[in-house]
Amino acid sequence: MSVQAYQTAATRSEDPRATEYRLFAQVTRALMNAKQAQADGDLRALADALDWNRRVWSALALDCSDRDNKLPDALRAGIISLSLFVSKHSSAVMRNGADIDTLIDINRTIMQGLEPSPAAQRQPLAATG
Repeated sequence: MSVQAYQTAATRSEDPRATEYRLFAQVTRALMNAKQAQADGDLRALADALDWNRRVWSALALDCSDRDNKLPDALRAGIISLSLFVSKHSSAVMRNGADIDTLIDINRTIMQGLEPSPAAQRQPLAATG
């Protein structure tokens, strides 16, 4: 089985929370690398990571603004507010050299919320048929 076929199969069977966790892990790693790029004066790498993170948050906000979204209203509002903050703070990082760690910390907090509990990890997957 090729790696691409394995990735396709894994994506199809992956829990949506695990997919979101994986996305946040990838974008957060890019932000962490961008922190070093910022110190090295590599503005392109910094801008790319900030843009990716901003697009992730914008997509979340857009999804939360859909009235058919099943999340509780307070959670949806919180995600939208975070998205607005992420956008503003990303601009401040680029323009004023604001601390990128704030964005990294926000993403890590979200990742903690997406992590499955140890009890859920021990549960067998339900058979699909």
